[in-house]
Amino acid sequence: MQNPKAPEFDLARPFSSALATIRAVLLSPRVFFSNLSAEGRLREPVLFVLLVGTITGVLGAVVALISNVVSGGLGPGDLRAAVLEGLLFALLSPVGVAVAAGVYLLSIRTFVGKVADLPQVYRLLAYAFSAFAIAWVPVLGSVAISYALLVLMGIAIKEVYETSFLTAVITALVGFVPVGSALVWITAVALSS
Repeated sequence: MQNPKAPEFDLARPFSSALATIRAVLLSPRVFFSNLSAEGRLREPVLFVLLVGTITGVLGAVVALISNVVSGGLGPGDLRAAVLEGLLFALLSPVGVAVAAGVYLLSIRTFVGKVADLPQVYRLLAYAFSAFAIAWVPVLGSVAISYALLVLMGIAIKEVYETSFLTAVITALVGFVPVGSALVWITAVALSS
């Protein structure tokens, strides 16, 4: 038996509701997205993305600093770069999700129909962003990002818009390619500077 409502982020209980949301999305995404209303306020999903982005940014900075220490030294520039990258990731996460939601909206409208608007797709992608909670872990980061943007969004599209499996896969893949390519480009530029 399914729950009548997915466990969404709640400002009254930010950390416990965030953990419940992340657990539900990562461990039973089909149930979560089948019980999630695409309609709803954006404040909570935006703040959820900001919270997950902040945690990921801070932990990513810590991992970068530890990596620098292990590989030979930590200079003042390394500390400044790690803190700046973590801060930028945290602050720009809601903007990045909005841009990615726009790309997925185009894909949904192309393959599923005019069943969605930007706030709805933002809500779906914000909760799929749960996988970014482990993106700071070396090696798992790229898997987590692909899982969020391809697998979780495919499940979300299939469950929320009640489309076929093949349509959901194609829709998620077409949204994933430009978003994933942009993330690879941004990472390459960040690493080269």
